Amino acid sequence: MKSLRFLAVAALLSAGPALRADEAPVFVPQFLGAQYTMIDQHQDRVHSPYSGPLSLSARTDTARSHTFGAYFGVALPAHFQFYFDVEMFKGQGVSGATGMAGLPNGDVIRSGSANLGKSPYVARRFLRWTLPLGDDTEDNERAMDQLPGKEAARRIEVKIGKMAINDDFDKNRYADGTRTQFMNWALFNNVAWDFAADTRGYTEGLMLGLVEAGWSLRYGIYRMPTEANGSHLVESLRKARGQQLELTLQPDKDGWALRALLFQNQASMGVYRTVIAQALATGSTPDIRADDRPGRKKYGVGLNGELPLADGGETGLFMRAGWNDGRNESFAFTEVDRTLSGGFQLSGTHWGRQQDHFSLGLAINALSSPHREYLELGGSGFVLGDGALNYGREQIMEAYYSFVPFEHLTLSPDVQWVRHPGYNRDRGPARFVALRAHVEF
Repeated sequence: MKSLRFLAVAALLSAGPALRADEAPVFVPQFLGAQYTMIDQHQDRVHSPYSGPLSLSARTDTARSHTFGAYFGVALPAHFQFYFDVEMFKGQGVSGATGMAGLPNGDVIRSGSANLGKSPYVARRFLRWTLPLGDDTEDNERAMDQLPGKEAARRIEVKIGKMAINDDFDKNRYADGTRTQFMNWALFNNVAWDFAADTRGYTEGLMLGLVEAGWSLRYGIYRMPTEANGSHLVESLRKARGQQLELTLQPDKDGWALRALLFQNQASMGVYRTVIAQALATGSTPDIRADDRPGRKKYGVGLNGELPLADGGETGLFMRAGWNDGRNESFAFTEVDRTLSGGFQLSGTHWGRQQDHFSLGLAINALSSPHREYLELGGSGFVLGDGALNYGREQIMEAYYSFVPFEHLTLSPDVQWVRHPGYNRDRGPARFVALRAHVEF
């Protein structure tokens, strides 16, 4: 009943008259939108000669997840804006959302750990400020975390507060959101980018951006969780922090884009080589968490591209590549040290369905040598742990069709096929089918 009331209130708020792009009254809170997403997913039986504490289930499994969200903003004097988002997650993912690096339902990241409950929570709460650098402006339509109105095309922007890092970094037109695009973790984000976040995918910090004609540069510094996949963040950036710098090249606003990302995390991490040596010396199973020490660092790089081909950009290609050093514990997102992904989106204009599209994506995930050896010796992370490992790169294929029967509703049948789930040649392949329903106001 709480879920229905939450969505009903958001829908009623959305029924008011839409603001024109040049209207953004100061000090008047605005309702920016609401969404509900249901994902009903089924996993086929998986070949499994053995299993560990975090293995993908060998049996068939069906699970349903629900996310609800309502989004608000208010314009303030001197180019300040404040945003406040409330969300709620119910349900679960197949196999308890473990057993693969590229998990098949991206929305389950919002569930958090088991003790967080299923009641509404504050997802974002941040202040945004812009400094115009010229007279040229662009129109912003009402959207989640975007007030309607005119904004300087060239500007400095600052965000501070609680937010999701991937709201500003690693964006991609064709592979960016699990509620309307690809659902697999390996396709909606660069999974080798172990970005700072709690178990729900949010953190607190500061983002600085310089937006110029044809390019932009963004830097962010954020609080890390106190432990791997933890629900609590460190108290101070001096203790632990995640930093990223991203350069985006996009000569034409509606044309191709290329993004280069650098990141470095500092947190209380364990070192794979250290726990492997201890386990071999004592004949025990390695435990990366037992070696957690503050001040350890992980760094990496990412590349992200999108190439519109036709149909006003609704048909196009995308790709991502990522690498991190893989020496220290996977800490916040998932267990991937190298990744390569890509695919395409085809507009439904070609068969008389202008609002529909078909998309296909492929991803290959890999581990560093010490991370691989750690799992081979029976170690576990926070999504992987088969008790042993016959290593092979995790290979993922996903295809979905986005069908819009009428405004505000999108239905998406989805299929996924995964070879070597959890990097294990002894397991799989794994197959998933799903139906996603997304309502947005």
